[in-house]
Amino acid sequence: MRRQKVAIAFGRMLREVRKQKGLSQEELAGEAEFDRTYPSLLERGLRTPTLTVVFQLAKVLGMSPATLVNKTVEEMNRR
Repeated sequence: MRRQKVAIAFGRMLREVRKQKGLSQEELAGEAEFDRTYPSLLERGLRTPTLTVVFQLAKVLGMSPATLVNKTVEEMNRR
């Protein structure tokens, strides 16, 4: 499995979930204690999140890390 394919699928999923939660990229970054530009890099598939990042994002988004991973797999299977 190519890293870039996973990063792009994660980014698409993250953007969709973030918007559903009504958060801007800057709000997400602030709540997760990331640099304000990091969510944009993730959403564009330019960065691959670490496990720690997945846990931080899950907490801010109010879901389990497993849900984020499963949604990423679903996004990969759609394409």
